[in-house]
Amino acid sequence: MGLFLRNVFEEVKGIEFALATDTLGSVVLQRLLELASPPQVLHLLSVLGNHSFQVSCHRSGAHVVQTALLQYSRLREHGQQAAGAEEGAEEEAAGTLEDIVLHLCTDVKDKFLKYNENTHGSFVVRSLFQILGGIVLQQENTRKSSHGRTVKGRKATPGSLPLIEFEVPKHFLEKLEELSSCFQENIAVFVTGKIASLVLQVALRVLHRKLPFVCAELCDAVVSFLSSCNPSTDCSSLLMFLKDQTSSRVLEEVLLVLDGKHLKRLFNSHFKGQLLVLSAHPIANFTIQRLLAALPSKKLFTTVFDELSPGLEDVLAKGHMGVITELIAACRRHGCRQEEGLTRLMEAFHCAEPVSRQITCSPLFLSLLTYEIFFGKDDSECATEHQESERPLQDINYHGSLLMQHLLHFSSPAPVLLSLAAMTSTDLVTLARSQAGSHVFDALLTSSCIAEKQRKKVLRKLKGHCVQLACSKSGSRVLDRIWNVASLTMKQEMAQELAERERELQSDLFGHHIVRNFALMHFLKRRGDWEEHQVAENKRRKLFAELLED
Repeated sequence: MGLFLRNVFEEVKGIEFALATDTLGSVVLQRLLELASPPQVLHLLSVLGNHSFQVSCHRSGAHVVQTALLQYSRLREHGQQAAGAEEGAEEEAAGTLEDIVLHLCTDVKDKFLKYNENTHGSFVVRSLFQILGGIVLQQENTRKSSHGRTVKGRKATPGSLPLIEFEVPKHFLEKLEELSSCFQENIAVFVTGKIASLVLQVALRVLHRKLPFVCAELCDAVVSFLSSCNPSTDCSSLLMFLKDQTSSRVLEEVLLVLDGKHLKRLFNSHFKGQLLVLSAHPIANFTIQRLLAALPSKKLFTTVFDELSPGLEDVLAKGHMGVITELIAACRRHGCRQEEGLTRLMEAFHCAEPVSRQITCSPLFLSLLTYEIFFGKDDSECATEHQESERPLQDINYHGSLLMQHLLHFSSPAPVLLSLAAMTSTDLVTLARSQAGSHVFDALLTSSCIAEKQRKKVLRKLKGHCVQLACSKSGSRVLDRIWNVASLTMKQEMAQELAERERELQSDLFGHHIVRNFALMHFLKRRGDWEEHQVAENKRRKLFAELLED
């Protein structure tokens, strides 16, 4: 491979710019850069550095420069030692890696606005900020829907994404601070511009970890700009920007990187008294979700909860379930307002009163349907007692599953647990076979607030349905999780039920994994050895769990 790469890079000498700006050639070059030696990458960057702006703002060239920059950590790790005299001379001509990055910094600073307002140039600047900070951020999760639209995943909080961190020279951080000061010169563009704002968001993430004082200054500049616009209006002008898609995304990032003191000040100045209005807005509700995720203290959370919780039914009616999910997640995280949070949820789903309806809360939460809609009641029956019904659980909602997971980790999850245990075996199988719903069983099995007896009361209803679960992608995963915490007696019961249909499982796409994981062939042919192995495995898991607790 080394010889192949050397020959390829030798062949492209003199045509690097043409190749980098060619649609197909740039793709090949990107793949080669991921495998190239330090001298080869250095030489390419050195040549392209003579046309920094032109190549960085080209639809193909930008990706080549970006890929080359992101090789920095690998190149630093391997050092800059040449494999031979020829490569050594080439490296010397190309200059050091730091020199090339600093040269790009100078060019970017001189044309800061031009780079950042260009769709392709902004990619390069985002990568440059990451390299200067010694952090490579995970790409935001995006996918194409069946209609061709881009569907974005939930915006993660700082610290929740895996990062690649590496050492950088001290002068890189100095350059990072220097480049960051350029934002304030044209803060309006970076807060309201669709392309430029993306660079500001990445810069805030990097600065939050590497230069927190610079991050705080930049956040102050953003908030000051948004607060100072249109001062003649009665309400905060910042709230107007929350309803703009671009500015609201910048504010979401600001909320996630602000320290507790500044976040409290921002809340009191602009958000307090407006939470329900913003939660009902199709764009601003996402900022409220970030606010809930970022709340640093119980005291501030209780203030937010007391204002937001009375309007949960209106938020539910708007379909903004992310707000409700984040509110309940915050109840779990801060360990307060949990009982009241569950009560408010039941009221929103119309199952708090009469008390007989509370037993239905789990299927209502999972399907995100109010009592009347789920059971097909009309308005005249709004206050009637609950009557036993054969209404099956059909669709499991993603946010409904998240709600249940958080509720099962509450300090007193009894109402939800009783409702879950009251569900029919068919409904529990539907839940386990659902991609979203299967994670409810993870919470059931791992919550420290649920007694073993209560856990078994739910799991016992799956008896007789193990094969049905084993032949499902999500159901087989639930079986695996149950097996990992099951007693020997429970394992014997599960193995006996599955072994009776071993041939069917062997021929199934997911079932044959269960046959292997549960050692069903050993169970059938060498029962004694199988039991000894399971006892030893249970002891090992228990010991490992105790070590983790210590």
